[in-house]
Amino acid sequence: MFTPLTGRTVLVTGGTRGIGLGIARVFARAGCSVVITGRDKAAGTAAAAGLGPNTSFVQADVATPGGCEGAVRETLARHGGLDVVCANAGIYPECRVHELNAQAIDEIFAVNVRGSMLTVAAAVPALTASGRGRVILTSSITGPITGFPGWSHYGATKAAQLGFARTAAIELAPRKITVNAVLPGNILTEGLADLGEEYTRQAEATIPLGKLGVVEDIGYACLYLATDEAAYVTGQTIVVDGGQTLPESPAAMEAI
Repeated sequence: MFTPLTGRTVLVTGGTRGIGLGIARVFARAGCSVVITGRDKAAGTAAAAGLGPNTSFVQADVATPGGCEGAVRETLARHGGLDVVCANAGIYPECRVHELNAQAIDEIFAVNVRGSMLTVAAAVPALTASGRGRVILTSSITGPITGFPGWSHYGATKAAQLGFARTAAIELAPRKITVNAVLPGNILTEGLADLGEEYTRQAEATIPLGKLGVVEDIGYACLYLATDEAAYVTGQTIVVDGGQTLPESPAAMEAI
């Protein structure tokens, strides 16, 4: 039995859709006060309303230092403290290696890497005051474990998040703050749906459990990392992919 998280305050960046919305939903159902961020005010307001009275929206662009600092500052103003930061905001535009340019690289690193790092940095005093601070990064299997054409720059950002997490975990351990990452595989989100039914069918065929994950699957992994019982887990990664990264070749799937 896990200690209830009722009443704790959780900040989820990029929490208005997709995996971020799933993370926010799980924490809201667990009785937490949840703040979600995003760039689209209308979408964010609607998403927060759908999650219940203990969830609110802050318009923020984590690609800017002011957006990261403002999200934390507004969370503290509303709730007086902060216990869990889910640095989830991310973008994944497709771009082949031969098409890469400085602007494309800077844009994705600004959101996925710098945004995560600056959000965490801004939250350190509040997480320290909590006495049970938790940082949870949404990375990916793409980059740290696998690769996929068109996402070399995306994969680089997701691997970079893990480099940050490991040293941050060491530095923040004396403050009783843990830092961990969740690595989703193919999860059924709006973005994945946009890739088409054929992509979905092909993805399911590579997963031993035979189905795509849902956003709440990632949310529950984050929920575990936020519990008191996970206080001794830091600097670690949890792969949530239905076994997608396990087969060594398509023949392994055919063999079952």
